[in-house]
Amino acid sequence: MTTISTPRKSVAIIGGGPAGLMAAEILNQGGVDVDLFDAMPSVGRKFLLAGVGGLNITHSEAAAPFLARYGKRSSELQPLLAAFGNEALQEWVHGLGVETFVGSSGRVFPKEMKAAPLLRAWISRLRSSGVRIHVRHRWLGWNKAGQMRFATPDGEISHSSNATILALGGASWAKLGSDGLWQPLLAEKGVVIEPLSAANCGFDIGWSDHLSERFAGSPLKAVAIEFKGVRKQGEFVLTKGGVEGSLIYTFSAAIRDEIKANGSADILLDLAPGKSLERVLEDLKRPRGADSMASHLRRKLGIEGVKAGLLREEISRNDFNDMNKLAAAIKGLPLKLLAARPIDEAISSAGGVCFEAMSPALMLEKIPGVFCAGEMLDWEAPTGGYLITACLASGRQAGLGALEWLNVR
Repeated sequence: MTTISTPRKSVAIIGGGPAGLMAAEILNQGGVDVDLFDAMPSVGRKFLLAGVGGLNITHSEAAAPFLARYGKRSSELQPLLAAFGNEALQEWVHGLGVETFVGSSGRVFPKEMKAAPLLRAWISRLRSSGVRIHVRHRWLGWNKAGQMRFATPDGEISHSSNATILALGGASWAKLGSDGLWQPLLAEKGVVIEPLSAANCGFDIGWSDHLSERFAGSPLKAVAIEFKGVRKQGEFVLTKGGVEGSLIYTFSAAIRDEIKANGSADILLDLAPGKSLERVLEDLKRPRGADSMASHLRRKLGIEGVKAGLLREEISRNDFNDMNKLAAAIKGLPLKLLAARPIDEAISSAGGVCFEAMSPALMLEKIPGVFCAGEMLDWEAPTGGYLITACLASGRQAGLGALEWLNVR
């Protein structure tokens, strides 16, 4: 009896971040030949940099509040996260031989806190299972024959496959590979793209030279921000020209949209969130004897350094000497944010390929057989593990979608 072997189908993945690597894993497990291309000299570069201070892989909170972190695109991401959410992600990490723990904030970290061991184990598993990884291959779109074009150190090459997954990232940290240059390549094919903008970013305020020179880089800890009726406590950093850091990132999407609509955004900064206005005023009015006002603020309210500097920056001398007005400023110091920092400085980006341009399997309606995943999709989320989780979940979905599409052809 003659046995006829059927050639294995192949998929090209463009982009070696978490979404692309996850898609490669799913496709490889499905018995498909996988070639993964990345423009950089090695894969996972942004993933590695994000983990320098401790890799936050996901968050342990319940499904409903977890999903709400994705804002206006939560309904589109719901089925992806239901299939691969925070618990499934932790099990997957454990399968790579990496232990995890839940921090006091509910964030989930690898036990060693580093991204490199996880990435090494992951790439080793992919390579040993047959995934071919090609670095220094920059995607240039398609040629007239429908083949993918790549710029390489040895010149331009073309590549054919039965399906393609694009996981090219957004436009933050371009030096690590996410430069957004894929946008015109898809737009010319009729793919609807929401323009990319900065997310989880800092903002310009325009400090005086005195404040900037003295306090740039200083953290403001144990403070709270109120914006449009929402109040959150945390910390952030004073920059040379404005503010950045985790508490600012929590509000960055809403602040960015407010600036876009009205030219600026006004937030209220509470410098003493553990005390009521009445208690602050009571402490200010206590006799201070020979103490200076600076010493009085430090001893009674813990306001010194950058906090005291901000007060003197933002309120007049007369108001500073009026205890009622000073107390009000301590509990609600108005700050006017003027512009988001450039997208290349942002932690992540918003905008991208619209979900309306894709099937539920994340295949582009205008380009059958081409799927998209990761940060190049039109969604955003705050820091805290939500970005990586959705990238992995969408990479998994694109991989499964490509397998299903191949199997019915």
